Amino acid sequence: MSINLLRLGMKLAAVCVCGMVFCVGAASVNAQVGGVYVQTNDTERNEIAAFGRASDGRLYFIGNYATGGTGSTEFDGGEGLDPLISADSIITTEDQRFLITVNAGSDSITSFQILSNFRLRRISTVSSGGVGPNSLAIRNNLVFVSNIDRDGFALGDPETPRGEPNDEGNITAFRINRYGVLRPIAGSTIELDNRPADLGISADGSKLIVTSITAGSVVLPGENSENSVAVYDINPDGSNNGLVGAATSTEVGNEEGRNLPSAIDFDTTVINGREFVVVTEAREFNSVGLPPTLPALQSGSVSVYELTQDGELDITASDIALGDPDLGAFDPSVELTACWIDFARDGRTFFVSNAISASISSFRLNDDGTTDLLEQEAAQGTSGFANGDTTGPEVFGTTDGFIDLDVTDDGRFLYQLAGLDGSIYVYRVDGRGGLTFVQEASGDLPEIDTQGLVTVSSQRAIQAIRFIDLLKSIFGRFKAFFIIKFYFPYFLGYF
Repeated sequence: MSINLLRLGMKLAAVCVCGMVFCVGAASVNAQVGGVYVQTNDTERNEIAAFGRASDGRLYFIGNYATGGTGSTEFDGGEGLDPLISADSIITTEDQRFLITVNAGSDSITSFQILSNFRLRRISTVSSGGVGPNSLAIRNNLVFVSNIDRDGFALGDPETPRGEPNDEGNITAFRINRYGVLRPIAGSTIELDNRPADLGISADGSKLIVTSITAGSVVLPGENSENSVAVYDINPDGSNNGLVGAATSTEVGNEEGRNLPSAIDFDTTVINGREFVVVTEAREFNSVGLPPTLPALQSGSVSVYELTQDGELDITASDIALGDPDLGAFDPSVELTACWIDFARDGRTFFVSNAISASISSFRLNDDGTTDLLEQEAAQGTSGFANGDTTGPEVFGTTDGFIDLDVTDDGRFLYQLAGLDGSIYVYRVDGRGGLTFVQEASGDLPEIDTQGLVTVSSQRAIQAIRFIDLLKSIFGRFKAFFIIKFYFPYFLGYF
């Protein structure tokens, strides 16, 4: 590196530091570096449980904040694990100034302001545009919400089985203003042919991605009902240009008898200009599209798609199974119901939460979109299956039930919600997919039926991370490390 280039970079860094209201002589990183939020999904008074996050990853309970709506337990099998069968039921705006959550029982969504001490102030509650809102996505000031059912038919007809097999949902767009107020966008609704589980937006903001838990269900007649991942072209005003891509990793009636994907969560990452969509697959619906039964469950998996500029999905890794698919559901070497995912800060390592097995698996995504399993059990909670103590539905009374998880912005810690234990497991991320247990925190969480977890960082931490990323983009990771070490050592904790 030339002296002039180094000076240029340091000047630019100094300008950025001043612009982010940093003081070069500042003290070491504040012990209170962020927050963690969980939705209680209470059917009488839905609340957000707020936790402060210390620099060592440990949590301390702050309090519960009413959403102004209600949760619901009407949309799952009634065992209390993952009641909305979804991911991203709580999200934050990109600047982490506001939090948004669904209220599945009152068919609404609520926005909160995140205060500097990580307490919450409720801003607005509005109708979700359907029945049973369960997932959210945001880009700039556009918010999208998916609803489990369009018209409530499955809940309104006592002769119709409740739950996922026959739900056809929708997606509605909203605008959030600078004060955190939500307003629906007229004419933005997308009607779906199956039940949505998660929403996300492509890196360039032009595509809305949705996964479905019920893809391939025998009772769904729509032409797109068999696709576990669908892509819609969206406009900056919240309108859309319709379906542009759809795919599934496993066809209905496949010769192998492999359960259908039952896709729940996904995450996206960009590697060398290529965007990949990594999908978790619970493998619940059987190969001919019949609803899940516990003995018929198979090993969970992940599949990877490359998202093209036109919105098409090209599969690059199909059905990377967490255990032998030919082994039974009660075999302790099989990880069941792979449901939630989050990438580490490197954009290549990712973690998958296996709900019934109460375990976390780690993977690495390669340049070509293939993936390597790093550790099948990077972390293990309490599970009757894992210990061989049960061979039936009583597992729901003997497992922690790992559901939503999130990795912090600095990549140092992973927070795992235990949906059948009423607690949050804290892990330190140790590199190459390793996790070390730090703490189990509970606060005032109900033991079952919780849904959704999201982490936030202090504004100071967010700015430090952006500053470090800027240095990496200018000098590369290796040189940026030494610049931080010698000139800004108090930022090393965020590197």
